[in-house]
Amino acid sequence: MQLQVTNSPFNQEQVELLNRLLPTLTESQQVWLTGFLFARQASAAAPSVGADIQAITEAPGAAEIIATTSQPAASREVTVLFGSQTGNCQRLATSLSRKLEEQGMQVTLAPMNKFKTNGLKKVENLLLVVSTHGEGEPPDNARAFHEFLYSKRAPQFDNLYFSVLALGDTSYEFFCQTGKDFDQRLEELGGKRLAARADCDLDYDESVAGWSAQVISALTERLNGSSGAAAVSDTVSEVKAEQSAYSRTNPFKAEVLANINLNGRGSDRETRHLELSLEGSNLQYEPGDSLGILPENHPALVEAIIQELNWNPEEIVPINKNGEQGSLREALLKHYEITVLTKPLLTQAAELSSNSALRELVAPGKEQELKNYINGRDILDLVQDFAPWQAKASDFVSILRKLPARLYSIASSFKANEDEVHLTIRAVRYEAHGRDRYGVCSIHCADRVQPGDSLPIYIQENPNFKLPSNPDAPVIMIGPGTGVAPFRAFLEEREELGVEGKSWLFYGDRHFVTDFLYQTDWQRMLKDGVLTKLDVAFSRDTEEKVYVQHRLLENSRELYEWLKEGAHVYICGDEKHMAHDVHTALLTVIQQEGSLSAEEAAAYLDEMQQQQRYQRDVY
Repeated sequence: MQLQVTNSPFNQEQVELLNRLLPTLTESQQVWLTGFLFARQASAAAPSVGADIQAITEAPGAAEIIATTSQPAASREVTVLFGSQTGNCQRLATSLSRKLEEQGMQVTLAPMNKFKTNGLKKVENLLLVVSTHGEGEPPDNARAFHEFLYSKRAPQFDNLYFSVLALGDTSYEFFCQTGKDFDQRLEELGGKRLAARADCDLDYDESVAGWSAQVISALTERLNGSSGAAAVSDTVSEVKAEQSAYSRTNPFKAEVLANINLNGRGSDRETRHLELSLEGSNLQYEPGDSLGILPENHPALVEAIIQELNWNPEEIVPINKNGEQGSLREALLKHYEITVLTKPLLTQAAELSSNSALRELVAPGKEQELKNYINGRDILDLVQDFAPWQAKASDFVSILRKLPARLYSIASSFKANEDEVHLTIRAVRYEAHGRDRYGVCSIHCADRVQPGDSLPIYIQENPNFKLPSNPDAPVIMIGPGTGVAPFRAFLEEREELGVEGKSWLFYGDRHFVTDFLYQTDWQRMLKDGVLTKLDVAFSRDTEEKVYVQHRLLENSRELYEWLKEGAHVYICGDEKHMAHDVHTALLTVIQQEGSLSAEEAAAYLDEMQQQQRYQRDVY
């Protein structure tokens, strides 16, 4: 990615100088330069700093970054709070906490919903790691903390130093909104920034490493009154060392053992059951975890883009930010996102096109027009709609973001299927803007992967979607369509362990005959007593559509009895519609059966969430 005046705090002359310099730096030079700049900043009051660092210190947000050589009495206590839906932020916060402890700091690590907000005023060093969920919403375990900071009860922070790491996805309108909210609000309440907020896209490794290095450097300088350059170098090295195991950046090539269509003949849906071998990987997982797949783009889309721009498919171009190169065809097939358009992408693309209409589209005041254009379109649409293009292939791919992995809830228990992992993937095919469109990973798996082939995969732990620690606790599982996948893993695990606690599954889809995923599994588990109760809703088998939330309301009395017995409730699937409707139904059940007010019912469900008795894996 090249710097532009529009995506950086630099002027045109500075952008041109930086774009010539940065690609020539080796990895060690980049690490050294990062530490050098922070060390220079720590002594910004000295005359020797001069005008050569003025562009950096005058950048937006840089004035708040704390030069702390004059604070010898600073506390060594650091509070790290995370808001996480899928576990990414928890993992990153845990890694950061370990590095801080290695620097001699006393760290308190907690999810935001477990931290007592009345103690926040006593915190001197606060680091927040948070994702944004849905349409700019906080993740479930960050909602209460978010509400507190924006309430009248939030205190003024006279001695607070903070920094925010925000995770998001630039394809969403409210990119990293929760992190932006926290960053802005803490400043409004008097907090001072240790380091500028980092807004991370799906390809976040480098951004996280840079932010962590800055934070540790700033804290080290503030606490010790010395340069944090060594800490910066150590932190970046440690981040790279952590990536040596099988992970998102170093996936395991898993052999495909089976690839089966779960839908019956005549269904208008195609849902694949994949079984992958983990033999030789030493990878393990728990029910509730997800599997990441690094997919390939559709070859037909890749060829169409290359032909449209009249490029040579064998031309050598960069395939990542580490200087590796490959053919243009390989780059577009395996390394770059080509099916999603974002505002940052179109803003950069406008610099490469001779078509003034694109520059007009990304101009201020055109936000709604831009949003409408982006929806449902891809790179092929972009290059067709805004020709002619004056860019070389290498320049064009440099503005594309890395092809992100796709996460799927694991549909098997490792204890019941040692050295195997099972997935449930619905093939996505649709028509938009006059062309057939395809889900990147789902169609890769459905159409182009056969038994004997391999897929690059990694395990994504999800500590926020786990079976009860008490095996006798009842569980209520709500998962229509492919949302039922993790509950197959839950029940296989409970069967393998001989758990006797009650279990209740609510499942829904379109048609009983063709769309009842894993029907024989559920029937066997009911017969064997592994599954206590099963309620289904097939929306298109009746004149009036029936969904899982309707089944919840029909069983409200018994459902509430299970809740009073300490049942844990799990929801998996579509967030925008299903999860919202199920949440509303649960509130109705609690309010009616418990004779509570709407506020009391909401508090009841909030308390369940605090106790980890109400968990959601929604997308």
